[in-house]
Amino acid sequence: MEDGTAMTGTVIRATGSWYDVAAENGEVRKCRMRGRMRLRGVRSTNPVVVGDVVEFACDGDDCVIEGLRPRRNYIIRRASNLSKESHIIAANIDRALLVATLVSPVTAPEFIDRFLVTCEAYRIPATILLAKIDLAADMKEEIARFRSTYGSAGYEVVEISAKYGAGMDEVRRLTAEGTTLVAGNSGVGKSTLIGALCPSERIRVGEISRSHDKGCHTTTFSTMYALDSGGFIIDTPGIKGFGLIDIDDAELCRYFPDMMRFAPQCRFCNCTHTHEPHCAVAEAVERGEIAFSRYESYLKILDEDEKYRK
Repeated sequence: MEDGTAMTGTVIRATGSWYDVAAENGEVRKCRMRGRMRLRGVRSTNPVVVGDVVEFACDGDDCVIEGLRPRRNYIIRRASNLSKESHIIAANIDRALLVATLVSPVTAPEFIDRFLVTCEAYRIPATILLAKIDLAADMKEEIARFRSTYGSAGYEVVEISAKYGAGMDEVRRLTAEGTTLVAGNSGVGKSTLIGALCPSERIRVGEISRSHDKGCHTTTFSTMYALDSGGFIIDTPGIKGFGLIDIDDAELCRYFPDMMRFAPQCRFCNCTHTHEPHCAVAEAVERGEIAFSRYESYLKILDEDEKYRK
C-alpha cells in the first residue's frame, strides 16, 4: 500500500474518532476523518459508519478518510428524543436481524415496530430472532401470540437460544451471504449470538441488571466481522429507544405491511386510519386481523411526529 495513493475500503469498526478500514487487498488500516467532511451540512451525529465504502489515503501510519461512496441503504434513527439530528447505525446492509426477548429483559413491541418500519422504509429485509427461548419454556401462549402478530405482518420469526444452539442453523443460513446487521436492546443476547457465529472472536458477554431487568452494554462500538461462510455480520451497541426520522406521516402506513393490505379498502384515499369513518384498517384491528399492538405503535409514532414538529 503506497503512501499518498488514494485507496478504497470498507469501514469495519467505528468509534466516532477512529475508523478501522479494510482495504480492497484485505489490509486493515486505522483512519481518522478529514475535518472538512464534518462541515457539509450533514445532520447526522456520525457521517461515517460501519459498512460505508470510503476513499482514504495514508502518509506512513497516518491514514485519513477523504471521501464517502454513495450508500445503497442504511438504518437510521433519531439521535435523541425530539432531536433534529439523526444517528446512522450502519450502511450498505443486505439483511437485518432484530433480536427480541420475552423475558430477561422484555422487548417492547413499539421498539420492534419502529425498527421494522425503518427497515421497510429503506428496503432492508428483516427477520426477528426471538432469543433466550430456553428461558421462555413456560410462555407458550406469549410465544404463539408473538409469532402470530409478526407472522401475519409478513415477518419471519426464528426462535433461538444462542447459549444452547437452538435455531442457530437457521441463523447461519440467513447470514451465509452478504452483510447482515444484528440489532436489539441491551441484554437480549446479541453478543452471545455473535460469539456463536464468530467463535474465533473474543466477544464480551454482559450480565442482566437485576434491579432494572435490563442488559448492560458490552458492545461499545459497531463492528463488522467476517463469517466462515463468506458473509459479514455487523454487531451494534444495544439500542434503548428508536425514534424515527425522515418518514412522512402520510407515508407511515406504507411501512406497516399488515395495515397496507387493508388500506386500499378505506373510504377515503387520504385516510389517516385514526378517526375517519369506514376505515378498513381500524375495522381490521377490531376484527383481530391486525394486531392491536401494531396499530398502537402506529398511533404512537404519529403522536411523536406531531410533538417533533412543534
